[in-house]
Amino acid sequence: MLQDQFVPVAFDQWYQRKQEDVEGRFYQKIANQGPRNDINLTTQGFYIATASGQLLHFNNNRGPDRIKKLMRQALSGKRDKVAEPIEASDVLPEIPATKPTGAVVIQVNSKVLGGYQESDRPYRRIMQDAIGRDNLWIYAAEIEQLTKGDFPESLAKKLVRFHGVDNTRGEAPMWSDQQIESLEIEMDTDGTLQGSVNLSTDDGKRSYRADIRGHVELDQGALTRFDIVLKGDFVGHGRYTPHAPPGAFPLAVTLRLASDKDVASQVRPQALKAAGTRYLRMGGR
Repeated sequence: MLQDQFVPVAFDQWYQRKQEDVEGRFYQKIANQGPRNDINLTTQGFYIATASGQLLHFNNNRGPDRIKKLMRQALSGKRDKVAEPIEASDVLPEIPATKPTGAVVIQVNSKVLGGYQESDRPYRRIMQDAIGRDNLWIYAAEIEQLTKGDFPESLAKKLVRFHGVDNTRGEAPMWSDQQIESLEIEMDTDGTLQGSVNLSTDDGKRSYRADIRGHVELDQGALTRFDIVLKGDFVGHGRYTPHAPPGAFPLAVTLRLASDKDVASQVRPQALKAAGTRYLRMGGR
Protein backbone atom coordinates (compact mmCIF):
# COMPACT_ATOMS: atom_id res chain seq x y z
CA MET A 1 0.00 0.00 0.00
CA LEU A 2 2.77 2.44 0.86
CA GLN A 3 4.51 1.83 -2.45
CA ASP A 4 1.47 1.81 -4.74
CA GLN A 5 -1.27 3.90 -3.13
CA PHE A 6 0.50 6.45 -0.94
CA VAL A 7 3.40 8.87 -1.13
CA PRO A 8 5.47 8.06 1.98
CA VAL A 9 7.42 10.95 3.50
CA ALA A 10 9.65 10.78 6.58
CA PHE A 11 11.17 13.80 8.29
CA ASP A 12 11.97 15.27 11.70
CA GLN A 13 8.97 17.44 12.56
CA TRP A 14 11.13 19.48 14.96
CA TYR A 15 12.33 21.41 11.90
CA GLN A 16 9.14 21.58 9.80
CA ARG A 17 7.00 22.99 12.58
CA LYS A 18 9.50 25.85 12.90
CA GLN A 19 9.94 26.59 9.19
CA GLU A 20 8.43 29.80 7.80
CA ASP A 21 8.26 28.62 4.21
CA VAL A 22 5.92 26.72 1.88
CA GLU A 23 7.14 23.33 3.13
CA GLY A 24 6.74 24.28 6.77
CA ARG A 25 3.34 25.89 6.34
CA PHE A 26 2.00 22.87 4.42
CA TYR A 27 3.04 20.51 7.21
CA GLN A 28 1.74 22.86 9.90
CA LYS A 29 -1.62 22.98 8.10
CA ILE A 30 -1.87 19.19 8.35
CA ALA A 31 -0.64 19.00 11.94
CA ASN A 32 -3.02 21.73 13.10
CA GLN A 33 -5.97 19.51 12.18
CA GLY A 34 -4.79 16.79 14.55
CA PRO A 35 -4.69 16.45 18.33
CA ARG A 36 -1.12 17.79 18.51
CA ASN A 37 -2.01 21.18 17.08
CA ASP A 38 0.37 23.38 19.06
CA ILE A 39 3.39 23.81 16.80
CA ASN A 40 5.38 25.12 19.76
CA LEU A 41 5.28 21.58 21.13
CA THR A 42 5.99 18.24 19.51
CA THR A 43 3.71 17.21 16.66
CA GLN A 44 5.35 13.81 16.34
CA GLY A 45 3.24 11.02 14.90
CA PHE A 46 1.91 9.33 11.76
CA TYR A 47 -0.25 11.49 9.50
CA ILE A 48 -2.35 10.39 6.54
CA ALA A 49 -3.35 13.39 4.45
CA THR A 50 -4.44 14.31 0.96
CA ALA A 51 -2.31 16.29 -1.48
CA SER A 52 -4.34 19.39 -0.62
CA GLY A 53 -3.45 19.07 3.08
CA GLN A 54 -6.68 17.50 4.33
CA LEU A 55 -5.88 15.35 7.37
CA LEU A 56 -7.53 11.94 7.16
CA HIS A 57 -6.00 10.12 10.11
CA PHE A 58 -3.44 10.64 12.87
CA ASN A 59 -1.80 8.09 15.10
CA ASN A 60 1.30 7.98 17.29
CA ASN A 61 1.40 4.22 17.78
CA ARG A 62 4.13 2.09 16.23
CA GLY A 63 1.91 -0.99 15.86
CA PRO A 64 1.85 -1.97 12.17
CA ASP A 65 -1.64 -3.48 12.37
CA ARG A 66 -3.15 -0.22 13.57
CA ILE A 67 -1.35 1.77 10.89
CA LYS A 68 -2.53 -0.62 8.16
CA LYS A 69 -6.10 -0.28 9.43
CA LEU A 70 -5.92 3.51 9.21
CA MET A 71 -4.45 3.31 5.71
CA ARG A 72 -7.31 1.09 4.54
CA GLN A 73 -9.82 3.48 6.09
CA ALA A 74 -8.19 6.40 4.29
CA LEU A 75 -8.40 4.60 0.96
CA SER A 76 -12.07 3.67 1.40
CA GLY A 77 -13.28 7.03 2.77
CA LYS A 78 -14.16 10.30 1.09
CA ARG A 79 -11.30 12.62 0.31
CA ASP A 80 -10.29 15.45 -1.99
CA LYS A 81 -9.95 14.36 -5.59
CA VAL A 82 -8.15 17.45 -6.87
CA ALA A 83 -5.39 19.48 -5.25
CA GLU A 84 -4.21 22.89 -6.35
CA PRO A 85 -0.51 23.10 -7.30
CA ILE A 86 1.77 24.49 -4.61
CA GLU A 87 4.56 26.78 -5.73
CA ALA A 88 7.86 25.76 -4.19
CA SER A 89 9.99 28.17 -2.21
CA ASP A 90 13.40 28.12 -0.61
CA VAL A 91 13.50 26.06 2.58
CA LEU A 92 14.04 28.35 5.54
CA PRO A 93 15.00 26.22 8.55
CA GLU A 94 16.63 27.79 11.57
CA ILE A 95 19.79 25.82 10.82
CA PRO A 96 21.24 24.45 7.54
CA ALA A 97 19.48 21.50 5.96
CA THR A 98 22.73 20.02 4.65
CA LYS A 99 26.21 19.65 6.06
CA PRO A 100 28.70 22.47 5.51
CA THR A 101 31.04 22.35 2.51
CA GLY A 102 33.95 20.00 3.11
CA ALA A 103 32.38 18.30 6.12
CA VAL A 104 32.37 14.51 6.45
CA VAL A 105 29.51 12.47 7.89
CA ILE A 106 30.28 9.91 10.60
CA GLN A 107 27.75 7.19 11.38
CA VAL A 108 27.27 6.70 15.12
CA ASN A 109 25.69 3.61 16.70
CA SER A 110 25.12 2.74 20.35
CA LYS A 111 24.21 -0.51 22.06
CA VAL A 112 23.46 -1.55 25.63
CA LEU A 113 25.49 -4.73 26.08
CA GLY A 114 23.77 -6.14 29.15
CA GLY A 115 22.13 -5.52 32.49
CA TYR A 116 18.47 -5.53 31.51
CA GLN A 117 15.94 -7.35 33.61
CA GLU A 118 13.90 -9.84 31.61
CA SER A 119 10.49 -8.59 30.50
CA ASP A 120 7.44 -10.35 29.12
CA ARG A 121 6.38 -7.20 27.24
CA PRO A 122 7.23 -7.56 23.52
CA TYR A 123 7.83 -3.85 22.91
CA ARG A 124 10.03 -3.59 26.00
CA ARG A 125 12.16 -6.48 24.70
CA ILE A 126 12.49 -4.76 21.33
CA MET A 127 13.76 -1.61 23.02
CA GLN A 128 16.21 -3.59 25.12
CA ASP A 129 17.77 -5.01 21.96
CA ALA A 130 17.68 -1.76 19.99
CA ILE A 131 20.66 -0.02 18.41
CA GLY A 132 20.87 3.77 18.60
CA ARG A 133 21.65 5.75 15.44
CA ASP A 134 22.91 9.28 14.85
CA ASN A 135 25.33 11.23 12.66
CA LEU A 136 28.33 13.41 13.52
CA TRP A 137 29.77 16.10 11.25
CA ILE A 138 33.55 16.52 11.05
CA TYR A 139 34.36 19.90 9.54
CA ALA A 140 37.06 20.71 6.99
CA ALA A 141 39.08 22.63 9.58
CA GLU A 142 39.04 19.57 11.88
CA ILE A 143 40.16 17.28 9.05
CA GLU A 144 43.02 19.69 8.40
CA GLN A 145 44.09 19.32 12.04
CA LEU A 146 43.91 15.53 11.74
CA THR A 147 46.27 15.63 8.75
CA LYS A 148 48.79 17.38 11.03
CA GLY A 149 48.56 14.53 13.55
CA ASP A 150 46.41 16.41 16.05
CA PHE A 151 43.03 15.19 17.26
CA PRO A 152 41.00 18.43 17.50
CA GLU A 153 39.62 19.38 20.89
CA SER A 154 36.39 20.46 19.22
CA LEU A 155 35.96 17.02 17.65
CA ALA A 156 36.76 15.25 20.92
CA LYS A 157 34.12 17.31 22.74
CA LYS A 158 31.50 16.74 20.04
CA LEU A 159 32.22 13.05 20.16
CA VAL A 160 31.68 12.62 23.89
CA ARG A 161 29.15 15.37 24.62
CA PHE A 162 26.68 14.45 21.90
CA HIS A 163 27.41 10.78 21.31
CA GLY A 164 28.50 9.39 24.67
CA VAL A 165 24.81 8.86 25.36
CA ASP A 166 22.37 5.98 25.65
CA ASN A 167 19.93 6.80 22.84
CA THR A 168 18.83 3.21 22.29
CA ARG A 169 15.34 3.78 23.76
CA GLY A 170 14.62 7.33 22.59
CA GLU A 171 16.03 10.85 22.42
CA ALA A 172 18.72 11.01 25.08
CA PRO A 173 19.84 14.09 27.04
CA MET A 174 23.28 15.23 25.96
CA TRP A 175 26.16 16.45 28.06
CA SER A 176 27.35 19.98 28.70
CA ASP A 177 30.97 21.13 28.85
CA GLN A 178 30.67 21.36 32.63
CA GLN A 179 29.67 17.68 32.85
CA ILE A 180 32.94 16.53 31.26
CA GLU A 181 34.92 15.54 34.36
CA SER A 182 37.86 14.30 32.31
CA LEU A 183 38.61 13.69 28.63
CA GLU A 184 41.81 12.40 27.07
CA ILE A 185 42.40 11.31 23.47
CA GLU A 186 45.92 10.70 22.20
CA MET A 187 46.64 9.93 18.54
CA ASP A 188 49.90 8.28 17.45
CA THR A 189 51.67 9.04 14.19
CA ASP A 190 50.14 5.93 12.61
CA GLY A 191 46.62 7.13 13.40
CA THR A 192 46.04 4.79 16.34
CA LEU A 193 44.29 6.56 19.17
CA GLN A 194 43.38 5.80 22.74
CA GLY A 195 41.90 7.67 25.63
CA SER A 196 39.13 7.84 28.19
CA VAL A 197 36.23 10.00 29.26
CA ASN A 198 34.31 10.58 32.49
CA LEU A 199 30.94 12.28 32.16
CA SER A 200 28.56 12.98 35.02
CA THR A 201 25.68 15.18 36.08
CA ASP A 202 26.18 17.21 39.25
CA ASP A 203 24.03 14.83 41.28
CA GLY A 204 25.70 11.74 39.81
CA LYS A 205 22.35 10.23 38.77
CA ARG A 206 23.54 9.98 35.17
CA SER A 207 27.12 9.21 34.18
CA TYR A 208 29.29 7.50 31.59
CA ARG A 209 32.85 6.35 32.20
CA ALA A 210 34.37 4.81 29.11
CA ASP A 211 37.61 3.88 27.40
CA ILE A 212 38.19 5.21 23.89
CA ARG A 213 40.02 3.24 21.19
CA GLY A 214 40.26 3.73 17.46
CA HIS A 215 42.12 4.38 14.25
CA VAL A 216 42.10 7.33 11.87
CA GLU A 217 43.57 7.40 8.36
CA LEU A 218 43.89 10.17 5.79
CA ASP A 219 45.04 10.15 2.17
CA GLN A 220 46.19 13.42 0.60
CA GLY A 221 44.10 15.42 3.03
CA ALA A 222 40.98 13.27 2.69
CA LEU A 223 39.60 11.30 5.61
CA THR A 224 39.55 7.65 4.51
CA ARG A 225 39.07 5.86 7.84
CA PHE A 226 37.51 6.88 11.12
CA ASP A 227 36.89 3.87 13.37
CA ILE A 228 36.38 4.72 17.04
CA VAL A 229 34.76 2.83 19.91
CA LEU A 230 33.70 4.08 23.33
CA LYS A 231 32.99 1.32 25.82
CA GLY A 232 32.29 1.62 29.50
CA ASP A 233 29.71 1.81 32.28
CA PHE A 234 26.65 4.01 31.94
CA VAL A 235 24.36 4.98 34.81
CA GLY A 236 20.91 6.49 34.62
CA HIS A 237 18.40 7.52 32.00
CA GLY A 238 16.68 10.58 30.55
CA ARG A 239 13.12 11.80 30.29
CA TYR A 240 12.65 10.11 26.92
CA THR A 241 14.88 7.10 27.59
CA PRO A 242 13.15 5.34 30.50
CA HIS A 243 13.50 1.70 31.57
CA ALA A 244 17.30 1.59 31.56
CA PRO A 245 19.00 -1.32 33.29
CA PRO A 246 19.38 -0.78 37.04
CA GLY A 247 22.70 0.52 38.34
CA ALA A 248 25.74 0.66 36.08
CA PHE A 249 25.39 -1.13 32.75
CA PRO A 250 27.77 -1.62 29.79
CA LEU A 251 27.27 0.73 26.85
CA ALA A 252 29.27 0.77 23.62
CA VAL A 253 29.29 3.56 21.03
CA THR A 254 30.85 3.10 17.60
CA LEU A 255 31.77 5.74 15.03
CA ARG A 256 32.71 5.11 11.40
CA LEU A 257 32.63 6.86 8.03
CA ALA A 258 29.08 6.96 6.69
CA SER A 259 28.29 5.60 3.25
CA ASP A 260 27.08 8.06 0.61
CA LYS A 261 24.71 5.33 -0.56
CA ASP A 262 22.96 5.27 2.83
CA VAL A 263 20.09 7.75 2.82
CA ALA A 264 20.38 8.00 6.61
CA SER A 265 23.69 9.82 6.18
CA GLN A 266 21.66 12.84 5.02
CA VAL A 267 19.97 13.15 8.43
CA ARG A 268 21.21 16.10 10.44
CA PRO A 269 22.97 15.33 13.75
CA GLN A 270 20.61 15.18 16.71
CA ALA A 271 22.93 17.62 18.45
CA LEU A 272 21.87 20.39 16.09
CA LYS A 273 18.60 20.51 18.02
CA ALA A 274 20.34 20.48 21.38
CA ALA A 275 23.15 22.92 20.61
CA GLY A 276 21.81 24.77 17.55
CA THR A 277 24.25 27.09 15.86
CA ARG A 278 26.83 26.35 18.58
CA TYR A 279 27.24 22.90 17.00
CA LEU A 280 28.01 24.54 13.67
CA ARG A 281 30.72 26.66 15.31
CA MET A 282 32.36 23.72 17.07
CA GLY A 283 35.33 23.01 14.86
CA GLY A 284 34.35 25.30 12.01
CA ARG A 285 36.50 28.15 10.84
